[in-house]
Amino acid sequence: MIQLENLVKRFGPIVAVDDLSCTIEAGAVVGLVGPNGAGKTTTIRMITGFLPPTAGSATVAGYDVMQQSREMRRRIGYMPETTPLYPEMRVCEYLDFRGRLYRMPRRKRRQRMDFVIDRCGLAPVQRRVISALSRGNRQRVGLAAALLHEPEVLMLDEPTAGLDPNQIREVRQLIEELRGRQTVLVSSHILPEVERTVDRVMVIGHGRLLADDTVAGLRAKVDAGEELLLEVATDPAALRRLLEPLPDVASVDIKGRDGWAQAVVKARNGTDLRPAVASAVAGSGWTLREMRSRHATLEDVFRKITVDTGTTAANAPDAESKTPQVKGARQ
Repeated sequence: MIQLENLVKRFGPIVAVDDLSCTIEAGAVVGLVGPNGAGKTTTIRMITGFLPPTAGSATVAGYDVMQQSREMRRRIGYMPETTPLYPEMRVCEYLDFRGRLYRMPRRKRRQRMDFVIDRCGLAPVQRRVISALSRGNRQRVGLAAALLHEPEVLMLDEPTAGLDPNQIREVRQLIEELRGRQTVLVSSHILPEVERTVDRVMVIGHGRLLADDTVAGLRAKVDAGEELLLEVATDPAALRRLLEPLPDVASVDIKGRDGWAQAVVKARNGTDLRPAVASAVAGSGWTLREMRSRHATLEDVFRKITVDTGTTAANAPDAESKTPQVKGARQ
């Protein structure tokens, strides 16, 4: 559904996207993550035809982004990070205007307007002027406009920016409903939301593809094994002597506080240590106040990949922030 081949974008001496190649299958929900200035927004702008690539090619739904731009644009819904709206219009007027731009028949346009207004939670504000809306509701209007014409491909750049927790959950549920029916590419800094929403994650830094896998696959690559967190009413040294000899225990890190020993126990080869640890603690007659397992999160994966490759926010080039100043660039 989306095919990128050796995609490159340069702004003078800055390489914003560097030989990026990937394939996103129809119906997939894919997250695009990376440090500030990594090339996420520039990549999306090239896929949507707003920026011409310096080299390489991109196709969406079988149409070349630059050579068949009109046909391609009919098949995508794009919600940029800063949603472009007409502030003097009412919400319903704006959505009707967007539908007419796509040459949607009146009946179909009305049906889809009712649907997106309902699904994006805009019913209470549909008659209000856009300039009077909160930032969160403006984001909702942008999402509704992107969904209006039932695009085959939906591209969302920071779709939950400015939303409260309830609104973020609604967006997550909406994306879940689209899974399998539409191809969705989500660029976001909110890693826990990406982790809950997408089937696959692409991590980019300095415009290069650093990792491309499912969330579980990425976790496995950086996760040295299960960590077990526990809190026991005993002396830290005594707890260490109990835990270290247990089979499949790789390491034990213990701190003591107010008569309680707090331990982080790492396992070898992904072994579940809970039965052995619980049995050992119970056999010693100690009170066990807490025991829970912990695996690498997407944030752990992100930090590991970007730190190891030197693409943290502090080191990343500021190409994306420079994009509007490029002479002749299409915005």
